[in-house]
Amino acid sequence: MMPRYHLQPEAKGLGMTSQRARDRMVERLRGEGGIRDERVLTAMRTVPRHVFIDEALASRAYEDTALPIGNGQTISQPWVVARMTEALIEHGLPARVLEVGTGSGYQASVLATLGLETYSVERIEELLRIARRRFRHQGLNVRTRHDDGRAGWPEYAPFGGIIVTAGAAAIEPGLLAQLDEGGTLVAPVGSATGQRLLRIRRLDGQFVQDDLGAVVFVPLLPGTL
Repeated sequence: MMPRYHLQPEAKGLGMTSQRARDRMVERLRGEGGIRDERVLTAMRTVPRHVFIDEALASRAYEDTALPIGNGQTISQPWVVARMTEALIEHGLPARVLEVGTGSGYQASVLATLGLETYSVERIEELLRIARRRFRHQGLNVRTRHDDGRAGWPEYAPFGGIIVTAGAAAIEPGLLAQLDEGGTLVAPVGSATGQRLLRIRRLDGQFVQDDLGAVVFVPLLPGTL
């Protein structure tokens, strides 16, 4: 499936924000990063990460590192975004995906670029307002909601895929309940001193879990701001 994404002229950029910079990032992801799914790599090459961060940090946009986006939140490092996306679609492209934690909007943009019907929930209104503007500017149709992400989005459940972009001690039961049969949930689980990236699939009514390795995410917090 070809990405449904059209670069705006201002997104092409020069120097550290150029297409060449994205190409170098993708080659790192493919090489030392071990990302193999060409659909994911194409989406990562297409989405201009520098437009999802503050202009002052644009020169670092394609480094493999998390960067601050304000309100105590971060945009995940490219490898984490690619790995979570790859894990989500490994067993098939889900028609409808829920993201818990819109943040900068970057992860949702990668999902939408893959052609997935993407829903995203964010508890911090300021971040969501900025992310919505970015989606519009990039021509992406991402449905968003200002709410406590731990509750998911029941009105549009079940989802074939769920990505949680903040860490908690355990997977919220309400999110598992919104995962469709055959669907995949990817989320960091653990404490501030140690988190593991888990993939959970719903197969024949049972939840099957894979441990994808150590990660570090901001905490999944209750309520809204």
